[in-house]
Amino acid sequence: MTDKKYTLYGAACSLYTAKARSYLRKQGIDFVEQSPNNPHYNEQVLPKIGRFIIPVLETPQGEVVQDGSEIIHHFEERGAAEASAYPESYMIRAVAFLFELFGGEGLLRPAMHFRWDYDEENLSFLKSEFSPFAPEGADEETLEQVFAFASGRMRKAKAFFGVSEAAKPLVAEAYQEFLRLFEAHLRDFPYILGRQPSLADYALMGPLYGHLYRDPVPSRLMRQQAPRVARWVERMNTREEYWGDHNPAACGLAVDAIPDTLKSLMRFVAQEYLPEIRAHVDFTNRWLDERPDIDAGTNGLEKPGERSIGMCEFDWRGIRIDSSVMPYRFYLLQRLQDCYDEADTVVQQQIEGLFAEVGLSALLTLRTRRRVERRGHLEVWGELR
Repeated sequence: MTDKKYTLYGAACSLYTAKARSYLRKQGIDFVEQSPNNPHYNEQVLPKIGRFIIPVLETPQGEVVQDGSEIIHHFEERGAAEASAYPESYMIRAVAFLFELFGGEGLLRPAMHFRWDYDEENLSFLKSEFSPFAPEGADEETLEQVFAFASGRMRKAKAFFGVSEAAKPLVAEAYQEFLRLFEAHLRDFPYILGRQPSLADYALMGPLYGHLYRDPVPSRLMRQQAPRVARWVERMNTREEYWGDHNPAACGLAVDAIPDTLKSLMRFVAQEYLPEIRAHVDFTNRWLDERPDIDAGTNGLEKPGERSIGMCEFDWRGIRIDSSVMPYRFYLLQRLQDCYDEADTVVQQQIEGLFAEVGLSALLTLRTRRRVERRGHLEVWGELR
């Protein structure tokens, strides 16, 4: 690491790295990306964060920031962003936080399904993708062992996110519906919220670039069925503006003029993700009620580095599936709710009206009994509300 550049520890195949990388590129922040097999990561960074996880940003001063949302916030709160990821209008910002939640967590099923259920076409590519997790200079046998271990964990994680045998065709169907809706929106707008990228775009880059643009099977699907989405992915990975597809004078969102194409995407979020997050909040409140003695600032887990507190079953697209309950999702949900709470009464009514129209009113009030905070690079419980 030099004294001039930031270092992003991540991987090309990593969903959550894609969010941070896209932001750094769009903001023109000078950085170098390193694999977590880098000795400096293991010797200096890992002890600071306490668990093997990416992405991690190391500043030129040696400060460590873990998590894509935290990395973005690090630059935003210092005024270092050339074009802020946070829209100025609280109305539009609430929509950005909605897609941060959905982009990071609501597209995990298609991301995992299209990566791990098509070995005949994907496997050779994936073996190459996971090689940066092996020790430097590893031989072929070691590379195979590393991939077997990593892919085994990820295939188990696929089930934790609700990709059961019964769910697979519905997962593919739901993702293609999302592509159609996003493709329609991109006919008129270069980004989710208009003329410039926002938190919504950076979050969606996680699954759409890290898995669904790069892996062979979903890559072909995206290019064939949603070419504008593929070009959006490419725009999100470059610093320069490109107006070959859109007239910049025609792009932009007004507070009182959310386009129908964006409302359609929001309705999709209501159908696709609201049942899951509602079930997870209910599960968590029961879980917390059974553990009244958890100290604030801790997560109540035997292994503090774990991310899940259990599995929760819910109805989704006419079948029953279950998925892992991770407090990190409530941390993202709180960002939407905090935006709503901070708005003045008039804007709150606008947000309420929009979210009611698209079937997402519950997200403004669906809260766990204790806030989720991030301390020491972990998700922990705050005081009772």
